[in-house]
Amino acid sequence: MSTPEGLRPEAERCLRALAGDHARLRDDQWTAIHALVVERRRALVVQRTGWGKSAVYFVATRLLRDRGAGPTVIVSPLLALMRNQIEAADRAGIHARTINSANTDDWDRVFAEVEAGAVDVLLVSPERLNNPDFRDLVLPKLAAGAGLVVVDEAHCISDWGHDFRPDYRRLRTLLAELPPGIPVLATTATANARVTQDVAEQLAGEDALVLRGPLERESLRLAVVALPTAEQRIAWLGEHLDRLPGSGIVYTLTVAAAHEITGYLRERGHEVAAYSGQTEQVERLQAERDLRDNRLKALVATSALGMGFDKPDLGFIVHVGAPQSPVAYYQQIGRAGRGVDRAEVILLPGPEDRDIWAYFASLAFPPEPVVRATLEVLETAGRPLSTGALEPRVDLGRTRLEMMLKVLDVDGAVRRVKGGWTATGRPWVYDRERYERVAGERRREQAAMLDYIATGSCREEFLRARLDDPAAAPCGRCDNCTGDRWSAEVTPQGAASARDRLHRPGVDIAPRRMWPTGVKDDLGVSGRISPEHLAETGRALGRLTDIGWGNRLRELFAAGDADVPADMVAAVVKVLAAWDWPARPTGVVTIGSHSRPRLVTSFGNRIAEIGRLPYLGALAPADGPVPRRHNSAQRLRSVWNSLTVPPDLAAALPEAPGPVLLVDDRVETGWTLTVAARLLRESGAPAVLPLTLATPN
Repeated sequence: MSTPEGLRPEAERCLRALAGDHARLRDDQWTAIHALVVERRRALVVQRTGWGKSAVYFVATRLLRDRGAGPTVIVSPLLALMRNQIEAADRAGIHARTINSANTDDWDRVFAEVEAGAVDVLLVSPERLNNPDFRDLVLPKLAAGAGLVVVDEAHCISDWGHDFRPDYRRLRTLLAELPPGIPVLATTATANARVTQDVAEQLAGEDALVLRGPLERESLRLAVVALPTAEQRIAWLGEHLDRLPGSGIVYTLTVAAAHEITGYLRERGHEVAAYSGQTEQVERLQAERDLRDNRLKALVATSALGMGFDKPDLGFIVHVGAPQSPVAYYQQIGRAGRGVDRAEVILLPGPEDRDIWAYFASLAFPPEPVVRATLEVLETAGRPLSTGALEPRVDLGRTRLEMMLKVLDVDGAVRRVKGGWTATGRPWVYDRERYERVAGERRREQAAMLDYIATGSCREEFLRARLDDPAAAPCGRCDNCTGDRWSAEVTPQGAASARDRLHRPGVDIAPRRMWPTGVKDDLGVSGRISPEHLAETGRALGRLTDIGWGNRLRELFAAGDADVPADMVAAVVKVLAAWDWPARPTGVVTIGSHSRPRLVTSFGNRIAEIGRLPYLGALAPADGPVPRRHNSAQRLRSVWNSLTVPPDLAAALPEAPGPVLLVDDRVETGWTLTVAARLLRESGAPAVLPLTLATPN
């Protein structure tokens, strides 16, 4: 066995097995490895992407395992990076396995291998930390027998971090309960001073070793190209993609934009693929392989690929739309240029970015009355409630409800058990001041992102300063430092083809087919919606999140109530012309609106006039606007009695023996259209074809 003094040569040999004969340990890498293996300390390593943070924990793992320690447990949110790391570890003789939502069929076999001592590294997704069986039965054994615990992307622990995740907050409890002598390593490439301090305190208070290095990326060439419209931005991308070196990533802010841009680039002959959180697992894996093997010019991706992809020779990263934080931006662009001398990093910002930021901000921690109402429901239920069972009783959508419950779980107010969630009865304080401070920090980050776009000084220095990098200095490489700028010109043909693509009208509106759970007692409906009450698949002009029609639609709804614009009517006519309906509609009905009666009525009348169809009338709205609700059960309750069929409309329906075109301004949850279709079908309409200007996504 090597002495501590003779450990570095052994560590160097392990590194070469991992990274190649050319590899040599950096001084800070060795400092971290020595602290973990010899001193059994807790350390936080904040170093730029590509510095070699994973080498620290793989080398430390090899040294600890050779000395009889248990396996390393790595908590990481990066499924794509997990796959890369397992392959890299295997090359160095380190047997790594993973437990995550994508490989549930393998869990029993993996646990058996861990028990048998055949696993050197176990990678665990943070979501597993709050699974009741894993938390109560598996995690204590893993923690007690671990040789090293690693928290990857450790900025996710801190609610001050740009990518805070509630599941990560459970790590504080895990780390506090570790037996003495088990070293802990936390790593991140993107933590400013506040986040660094927060994470270090959660690791070990004042005793944590913090190794923070300069964040300079000598290969990156940062630039901003200002283009006034969405069609010009994607036209620019289509005309410049082949000029960018190698293969890379095109980031978008929304799933809809990823698919729109992918479709446009493919039409222009570029080999690209879309990648988002909604992409099927098999397709994700294939897309990652195709990019890694340079069979694709680019992945057009949301932030689902933000941290989790390892390809050292990525030659470029383009953002169509600005992330809402300079820190998040610097982290995403850090995937490029790790193994090449030069990588192009280009931002194409748009005015719609702020609308998208505002949407994400709306998903913040709910107000206190909603939280208290949730706790009261759980306290009086007398049994665990699943998220699905809880949702109808709380005015929150599923995603936001899940996030809130996870925070309350870590705070000790609720607990996840088999069968759902229960209230613990422990006192809980709504930390309004902290939530407001975090929201204020998010607003400051957004303002800083706008400053980055507008700055005339060094772009890399600006980003490094936002990360509190004391070594931040002018890079001498970005567009502002060199004066070498990408042309913002777009050919008329390119702009026209992009405009045609983005403004190609028509989005399907899938009908609701199941009533939400929890409404049978008061509304009398449950299970499948009867076929005689169903709407047909409808159509919308565009999505509010599109970078084409989305911009125009958001402007329209922000402007208040007015006649439907002529260009939108013309586009809707194209939607109708391409609609492959089983039978042509024989009449038009509108949904009475309190917020935009003029818009909806003018829209319905124009469609009736152009289609030479009778306008049969409007479903009458209840007195006063319908309260805005956030989940299916609450929304259905609010609209159930909000519409009626007036006598004149009921008398006119038999005059339209075929399908009825049901017109509204927008669809949000789909329940207004569902209730309206049910009323019309019960009043004699043989079929209902919904038509709206907008759908959310």
